[in-house]
Amino acid sequence: MSDERPAWARRIAAEREARGWSQTEAVAILRAHAPQELPAGPSMIRQWKRWESGEVTPSDFYKPIIASAFGTVTHAIFPVTGRRDGDAEIATATGMQTLDIISRMQASDVDNATLDALKITADRLCSEYPYLPSDQLAMEGREWLRRVAGLQSQRLTLAQHREVLTISAWLALLVGCVEYDMGDRAAAESTRRAVLSLANEAENTEVAGWAHEMRAWFALTTGDYRGIIAASQTGTEIAPNHGVAVQLAAQEAKAWARLGDRRKTEVTLDRGRKLLEAMPYPDNLDHHFVVDPAKFDFYAMDCYRLLGEDALAETLANEVIRVGTDFDGTEKSPMRMAEARITLGVVAARQGDLEQAVDYGEWALKGERKSLPSLLLVSRELASIVNRDFSDAPTGRDYLDHLNALSRAH
Repeated sequence: MSDERPAWARRIAAEREARGWSQTEAVAILRAHAPQELPAGPSMIRQWKRWESGEVTPSDFYKPIIASAFGTVTHAIFPVTGRRDGDAEIATATGMQTLDIISRMQASDVDNATLDALKITADRLCSEYPYLPSDQLAMEGREWLRRVAGLQSQRLTLAQHREVLTISAWLALLVGCVEYDMGDRAAAESTRRAVLSLANEAENTEVAGWAHEMRAWFALTTGDYRGIIAASQTGTEIAPNHGVAVQLAAQEAKAWARLGDRRKTEVTLDRGRKLLEAMPYPDNLDHHFVVDPAKFDFYAMDCYRLLGEDALAETLANEVIRVGTDFDGTEKSPMRMAEARITLGVVAARQGDLEQAVDYGEWALKGERKSLPSLLLVSRELASIVNRDFSDAPTGRDYLDHLNALSRAH
């Protein structure tokens, strides 16, 4: 088939082929996921062929059924177009420059417009997480956190006081994530505890849920798999209807995958998928604490790699890279893409292709914007295969030495 097909058509074909299904089998699976009886067999098979060829776009009725059949969410395969420009929207909404905001913060009475500007500023910083250098983002986040915290000494209404606490919690949440990315575990844990305290005082269950998600993430990168499950379940109880519940389900699924429990991995992933499918499409996909549909592919990729489902892991890794690359080649999600490349490296290593495996592994380590704990966690999976199967090969030895040096520095 021509590569000129729409991305969704190529993906439908790739997902089917990764599972080893014929088109007839794919239609049978589709029927099992449909909420009502579908047209007769030959008709549906012809329809499926037209979808895979890109000749016809599935209707809104069929899109979620196709997504469910492949264990993902509708907008991961069929993304919403016409996304808003977040930076332009922020500039329009605030109507203020940084100096204007700071000067208004120094007034004895803080008005709601200033609080709105601060909230949007916090959102902007959270949206810069994927690509802004860690040290710069940490510095800016701490500076704004200090400024917002200073407002608590001024005259505020009860509602304003709660809003200040909430803005502070979001900023602290961001700072804690960046601290952990840079390898400062003690600072990150202290910041996480502060986030939880602020969230509880502000009675903001969403931020509290993210504080527990941070704990699950920390546990993941240190190999405390039971700790991931405990933190994920606690966070889900606190914020069951927020986007963070999807990411908590993903963290729990990653834990079950690392514990080798396939059934619980898939059940937990499906719970997260159903939660995300029912949520409205996000306004700002760049915001670090927004779970966008494409991120679900990233979660599933990690789980399938660990479960040894190489064809599915490879298909999802390629999709993560495709979605994460802009038209001009710019990487929109460099940290996700690094882990996707390591996944491709793991698949190549399992297939006996050391050169390609190391190429992917080294490519992932070169990125300027990285989360060292997460990157090292996944890189060690590739390293274990290289060490087991190719330890005598110079190429394999060089990669292991590079990774060991990075681990010692961390």
